[in-house]
Formats: sequence, structure tokens, C-alpha cells
Amino acid sequence: MKNIAMISDITEMPALFEVVEKKDKAQLKAAEWWVYLIRTASDHLYCGVTTDVERRFREHQNSKKGAKFLKGKGPLVLAWSELVGDKKKAMQLEYRIKRLSKAKKESIVDKNLQVNALME
Repeated sequence: MKNIAMISDITEMPALFEVVEKKDKAQLKAAEWWVYLIRTASDHLYCGVTTDVERRFREHQNSKKGAKFLKGKGPLVLAWSELVGDKKKAMQLEYRIKRLSKAKKESIVDKNLQVNALME
């Protein structure tokens, strides 16, 4: 009987992991999302989204988790970042920024163009 109890305990463990994963996903959805622009050594601007700008910038500089576009294009400079709210809004804004000309992206960096205007 003890062996049966142990087996039933093991079969319940995946359910425990599912609860933890759902909680983590809910926290991630509720997290504050940022949009950022990174300037490369060749003066290109790369746009991305994250919940932690400092961590993500370090990943782009020193990690395999960084964007392929930025590999070998350093030194990198965090040119601009802004808190935008939820993930959906951040991803929509990222999409719109990526479609902008270089001059318009520079306007965002120089704070001459407000990103809220892009969401209208």
C-alpha cells in the first residue's frame, strides 16, 4: 500500500508544476513592459520589448540570449527606453517603431517624437 501511495503522489506532481507555470505566466502578463532602442557601432537602431531593460541589454551584450541582429555589432548603447504598460501594447508599439524610418527613430531617441502618437 505504501508503494501505491508513493505512485499517486508522483502522478500529482505534474499538476503542481502546471499551477506554478500558470502563476508565472499570469505574473508575466501583469508585469510592466518596456520598449527600447539599442544603437550599434554602425549607428543602426534595434527595437525590442522586455520587462527588465537592464537585464535584456546585458543579454544583448554578453549572452546567447541576445538578438542575432546585434551579434558582432558592438559596442552597443541603450539609446532610449520607455515604460508602456502591458505586453500587448509594448508589442504593438515595437511593431510600429520597427516600421519607422531611421529619421523618425532618431526623433524618438531625441524625444522630439512622442511614442504615444504612434498608438493612435
